[in-house]
Amino acid sequence: MKRIVIFASGSGTNAENLIKFFQDRDDASVIQVLTNNPHAKVLDRAKKLDVSALSFNKIAFSKSDDVLNILKASRPDLIVLAGFLWKIPEGLLKAFPNKIINIHPALLPQYGGKGMYGMHVHKAVVSNQETETGITIHYVNENYDEGAIIFQAACKVESTDSAEDVAAKIHELEMEHFPKVVQQILNE
Repeated sequence: MKRIVIFASGSGTNAENLIKFFQDRDDASVIQVLTNNPHAKVLDRAKKLDVSALSFNKIAFSKSDDVLNILKASRPDLIVLAGFLWKIPEGLLKAFPNKIINIHPALLPQYGGKGMYGMHVHKAVVSNQETETGITIHYVNENYDEGAIIFQAACKVESTDSAEDVAAKIHELEMEHFPKVVQQILNE
């Protein structure tokens, strides 16, 4: 049984989708959700779905080995960032090489980097009058959104689309593709 740990910072719709996708399976399951936001809705979602969920602060994450020790005890086969906004510390990257992936709401390398997340990305896509955007699932390295690309899916951006319209299209792509790509990585 492959073990998945999810890091999230917000509402947790991608985390919930992944938990439900792997629920009642015998090949993999989400065993834990970790968040840097003690008020994140992802904590409630995980609790409702009977998945262990913990929040941590900046010191536990990047100034001590607390989060690293939690992960070592959990023995994840894959760590999935699903709307997690903090940069992964070098210690975690070294402890879990090529075992940390992220989903980004744009077609990287466009609209990536520090500060480019969620509605910030969608507003930039609309203001630059892009005709296409999408999602990128990639390995995590020491730089924001620069790890090797695993998968991309695109959608059209109409001239009449608002940032909220783009967000809805991206959300659909995430819901459809993210669990399947996670499963594919675990099967490799």
